Amino acid sequence: MDMRALMKQAQQMQAKMEKTQKELEGKEVTAEVGGGQVKVTMNGKHKVTNLVISPECVDPEDVEFLQDLVASAVNEAARLVDAMVEKDMGSVTGGMNIPGMG
Repeated sequence: MDMRALMKQAQQMQAKMEKTQKELEGKEVTAEVGGGQVKVTMNGKHKVTNLVISPECVDPEDVEFLQDLVASAVNEAARLVDAMVEKDMGSVTGGMNIPGMG
């Protein structure tokens, strides 16, 4: 394979990766914990776009429970985003692990 063909292939992959990263920003995942008491929606860039807390789980006597639910929901949403990013970027890179591209 000559250098020009290799450079062209690298440029095409970079363009696909940039397009996929932009698409990921528009995709969202939602994680629910505590039987739906707390719901977190996060986009493909790990930005929380929505947080819903059921009034039933707001107990001034047990704030720790609510804090745990929110933390769990955020962590689960982040895990779902990571899986989505890995899947979408993997389709671009053909499964190659490229540092900084996820």
